[in-house]
Amino acid sequence: MLRIGIDIGGTFTDVIAWRSNGGNSRTLSLKVPSTPPNYADGFRNGVDQMLDSIGFHDDEEITVVHGTTVSTNTVIERSAPPIALLTTAGFRDILNLQRLRLKQPTDFFNQRTVPLVPRNLVFEVGERLMSDGAIRKPLDLSEVRAVARKARDGGATGIAIAFYHSYRNPAHELAAREAVREELGGDFEVSISSEIWPQIGEYERAIVAVLNAFVKPKMQTYIADIERYLSKRLPKARLFITRSNGGAMAAGEARQFPVQTLLSGPASGVSAALSVSERLDGGQYLTFDMGGTSTDVSLIRDSQATISSSAEVGDFPLSMPVTEIEAIGAGGGSIVSLDGRVLRVGPRSAGARPGPACFGHGGTEPTVSDAYLLCGYLDPDYFLGGKMKLDVAAAEGAFSGLSAAMGQDGVRCAEAALTVATSNMVARVLPYLARHGADPEDVTLVVYGGAGSLHGPLLAAEMGIRRVLIPPSPSVFCASGGLVAKLIHDLAMTVQGLDIDANTLAARFGELEAEARRWLLQQIEAHQLVSVDIDRYAEMRYRGQSFQLQVKVGADDLSGGSLKGLVDAFHDEHQRLYTHSDREAEVELLQIRVRISGSLAAPGIEQGGRAGQAAVAKGRRPIQIGGQSLEAAVYDRSVLTEEAAIAGPAIIEQVDTTILIPPKFTASVNGFGDLILIRE
Repeated sequence: MLRIGIDIGGTFTDVIAWRSNGGNSRTLSLKVPSTPPNYADGFRNGVDQMLDSIGFHDDEEITVVHGTTVSTNTVIERSAPPIALLTTAGFRDILNLQRLRLKQPTDFFNQRTVPLVPRNLVFEVGERLMSDGAIRKPLDLSEVRAVARKARDGGATGIAIAFYHSYRNPAHELAAREAVREELGGDFEVSISSEIWPQIGEYERAIVAVLNAFVKPKMQTYIADIERYLSKRLPKARLFITRSNGGAMAAGEARQFPVQTLLSGPASGVSAALSVSERLDGGQYLTFDMGGTSTDVSLIRDSQATISSSAEVGDFPLSMPVTEIEAIGAGGGSIVSLDGRVLRVGPRSAGARPGPACFGHGGTEPTVSDAYLLCGYLDPDYFLGGKMKLDVAAAEGAFSGLSAAMGQDGVRCAEAALTVATSNMVARVLPYLARHGADPEDVTLVVYGGAGSLHGPLLAAEMGIRRVLIPPSPSVFCASGGLVAKLIHDLAMTVQGLDIDANTLAARFGELEAEARRWLLQQIEAHQLVSVDIDRYAEMRYRGQSFQLQVKVGADDLSGGSLKGLVDAFHDEHQRLYTHSDREAEVELLQIRVRISGSLAAPGIEQGGRAGQAAVAKGRRPIQIGGQSLEAAVYDRSVLTEEAAIAGPAIIEQVDTTILIPPKFTASVNGFGDLILIRE
């Protein structure tokens, strides 16, 4: 069989393929330029080149798993056609009021987020459900049809429906959707909040429905474009789209619920890092994904990715279980500028076009990638294995203005830019680790992305991280997440305010599990699943608290008809995070969740290291690091063996990336082909 993973970034589109033929397997990767705004062109170019290299057979079973940023960019750029929102009478201003709190209450110029739906396209409907799901006022279907016509006449191309308390009883939302389709035609797109994520919190639930309706037209067009190409190039291929929770889903599911793909790309990288942690020693891993436009970090603890229900996309909350990603506005294409006398890096990016000045695509502003080149970290003749030449003169010209303003030569100016970029990262990463009770000295930094192998070691040196891991193909690591991604789905039920005992809770979990299994069999045939796992979670808090904790529900936590095991698990987690707990206090259960994971055939754990002689440098070149100009030995990663022990400062080059070994770090290769940097 052949499995292909594809990740589209702001600068490059990464493609990796794995073929299994009996006992033999082969993995191949490549990078092609991204093609904004028509990202499907980059997808086609990448797959075409990969198939030319690895080949395929007409009768071969082929799976394509694709991570995309189409939905994310649509939200950030607000580039979709208008949609409307139908909500309960009296709640027309729900998108404007939001949660009342300002993000920056001490900023006199702070503004509320402008809603995706203007007020003239928000329509009230006469209906009301009580908090227990009982009907207080029946739904007026004639009113629904009337406002649907108004929405269409007002220019809306889709409708989101979010009624009060629909998380308890979806009947009114379901009936309203059918009424809209009867009035406007079955092809008119309608998204209902209770179907996407039935949780308490009317604003967050409305936002989820709005986001889904907003990005659906572009995602449907994009996926249809990809499917047309695959139907001609690979007629028997199955297309899956990676989703924000770190798993994947069938393309048809992604068409209906594109809100699930808003963190698709970054979550794939965490999935790949999770597979690394599983084959090593467990422990704590901090992922560091630095691409052309941004850097994303996430924490893995004991082979479990950190899951969040309070993520943000653009200016909007995404209150559903997603792989927790802390986004930092710094990438290889981030533009370096002076703000008065202060040197700044980002948030503006040169993107794929025109890109960094050294790429030779018309960029003239200084970027982080230009700084890498001027500091000697990159070989201008060996970028992407020599397939792309870098223009040193263009990088020098881009930094000339800053150099003159700062009174420093271009190299020192470039190093200052890298120092600022690193400081920006430290300012975001340290609080992130603190929130999770993790010490920098106890985590292994897993670096990947186009620029991760250069800047990750700089961050480790600054933060005191002792161990850095660079996988065999770090530049296409997010794409490799598509090779190991499982079919994952989350289902939730709000139980806040209900009288729940252990037996009732077990029955509710059983209902969710049955629904999860039905979902999985809608994605793929049962015989193609290697294994199926189900995990249970509960959101809990001390009564009166304003925040809750997620607790994994073990097999014995509901045994004996008692909730004591679950309550004790909550106290333990509260103690771990906040170093205190009150075992006499009353504990409140808010929401239960089930996650199903269906594993497909994927690359196994293979020994990638090689025995042989000690490392021999292929050359030397000067680099600027730590305020000094030092001589760095340069090595070829493809010939490194398990006996290699490389002391920094050094550079290790491979076809898809360049790795920096800072002073006081020593690099070696483990049995899986990973490069491990250890700080003295």
